[in-house]
Amino acid sequence: MTFPDTFPVLTTERLVLREVADRDAEAVFEMESDPVAMRYWSRPPMQELAEALASIERAKGFFAARSGLRWTIALSGPDRALGHVAVFNFSEQSGRADLGYGLARQHWGQGYMHEALVAVIGYAFGPLGLRRLEADIDPRNEGSLRALDRLGFAREGLLRERWQVVDEISDSVLMGLLAREWRPPR
Repeated sequence: MTFPDTFPVLTTERLVLREVADRDAEAVFEMESDPVAMRYWSRPPMQELAEALASIERAKGFFAARSGLRWTIALSGPDRALGHVAVFNFSEQSGRADLGYGLARQHWGQGYMHEALVAVIGYAFGPLGLRRLEADIDPRNEGSLRALDRLGFAREGLLRERWQVVDEISDSVLMGLLAREWRPPR
């Protein structure tokens, strides 16, 4: 695994994936305070803008500590955050990491997350040198399961009663993708 010295900016046809910045706080709060967008996350929706600012500071710290990369997804024209994608929980010895992502609800269904995930997975298996990516998904989150299925992830197991958010207990489907299986969409 080769962790970058400077934060890698990724570009696609419509998007720029860049390091999270303080100016993203309102957009992060807008997405992460939405109970529909946060329905299947492992924590409850945000209640205050201060939580978004703290989340941004933690994300910046991931890169500084070489423990993760969290990209803000922004349109290539206006620099407004639509969501984010993260690669984190690196195991250098095993060449693996976790993949996490979220998109503000008003941007669902436009192909932005697919475009962003293709870029991040390509980076993870290319310059970063990972051998394996994993994601855990609430089995009720059909949209996220379809997104990973479309990218070639395999359903590898069910982790029963893995998360508790407030009073709700939920399972997780463990999804995995190997570098040797990765076929970037054309």
